[in-house]
Amino acid sequence: MSSKKQPINFLNIPLLKRFLKSPFYPRIFQWITVLVFGVIMVETLAGPTNVGENFGSAATWVLWWPLIPFFFFLLGRFWCGICPFAWVSDLTQKLFGANMKVPKFIRKYGLWIIDITFILITWSDHIWGIVESPRGSGTLLLLILGGVMVSALLFERRTWCRYLCFLGSLSGNYSRSGMLELRADKETCKTCKTRDCYKGSSKAPGCPMFEFPMAMENNANCNLCGNCIKSCPHDSIRLTPRKPTSEFWSMTRAHFEESFLAIVIVGIVFVQNITMLDFYPSFLKWVEQTLGIANQDIAFTILFIIAMATPVLLLFAATAISKRFTGETLRNAFARFGYAVIPLDLASHMAHNLFHLLAEGKDTYYTFMGLFGVHLEGSSSFVADPIIQIMQYFLVIAGTLGSLYTAYRIARKNYGVSKALSVSMPYLAVILLFGILNFLTFTVRMAMRM
Repeated sequence: MSSKKQPINFLNIPLLKRFLKSPFYPRIFQWITVLVFGVIMVETLAGPTNVGENFGSAATWVLWWPLIPFFFFLLGRFWCGICPFAWVSDLTQKLFGANMKVPKFIRKYGLWIIDITFILITWSDHIWGIVESPRGSGTLLLLILGGVMVSALLFERRTWCRYLCFLGSLSGNYSRSGMLELRADKETCKTCKTRDCYKGSSKAPGCPMFEFPMAMENNANCNLCGNCIKSCPHDSIRLTPRKPTSEFWSMTRAHFEESFLAIVIVGIVFVQNITMLDFYPSFLKWVEQTLGIANQDIAFTILFIIAMATPVLLLFAATAISKRFTGETLRNAFARFGYAVIPLDLASHMAHNLFHLLAEGKDTYYTFMGLFGVHLEGSSSFVADPIIQIMQYFLVIAGTLGSLYTAYRIARKNYGVSKALSVSMPYLAVILLFGILNFLTFTVRMAMRM
């Protein structure tokens, strides 16, 4: 009788395991990110006001922000484990923290706070031009830093990272599509009496994200900090590769807030793409004239709301049609199938940011050299526009196929093979529409940030 093949456990690699258990992980990465963050803060707040000359703006919006979704796909929330804000949180808490329990309100509504904050920051960027302004970027970073420190002063562990960070829900959703997962061997954990992975031990603190590895079913809140790897007395932790999007097929609990943000991001990414195309200014002027509005900020706000509301309404319509075959409540079905759009969200986000990374990436080097008084000029792109465009097409097509397959697999798991196609068909139609619209936006060259 053949047994099921076990996935590769990267912790069986002795060198990697020793590194992850050593005090150098993740500290060595945090030292680097904290140093770079310090330079970025000084540059954005006191450096050149011209965005094209400011290293802080280039490092943030041309390098870090474009790379973030790729991090989540390949390594889960690894970035969150080495984020400089996490380091600030740990240090502040260690020196001055009151370590109070997280209020029930924050635990209950944290995801909604994150959703609203993410939407407001995205909206404010278009209204006040945060990305195009080094001082705006610096002010945003200062506000986040303040929030991190206040949270660390009051509450235990990394309350900000788990419940309040505006990237938290986005990174949680994206990392669930990813190729790497950390889990514990449940059979081994059944005999454990210490629960050091959650409580902490002399080897490492407890999980900063309030996760109990034995009970983990998803990647949403694991930042690969390595604390559980260090503290587990039974060597129960596993670090394994997996099929992208497979987490959505097997999940047992769906959260409406996570699905809501995933669906809203469909509209946000679409808006981000449209606003960087050459015809956008004339299109916005046409909207102003059509609606009789003499203020472009109000006109954009209306477009922004419509762009976010449309995917939500289409998914609700698909849920209402699909409900005939499931008998489930609209809320539960919407929450479950909302996750299906995350692969397309992630791919579209990657495709959008890929342009900035590859078409403007050299600006990061040019502005970095400017810190030392070296003035460099030249092409900012690494590769030609047509090649970038082909890569964008590939990502959007892959994301669309990933979302289509995810919707089908969710239906098959919850309603059986016989009903899978009929239940998923309305969702498949809506996802295909989203994919086509995203594809079309990449047929036109985008504007640069720098």
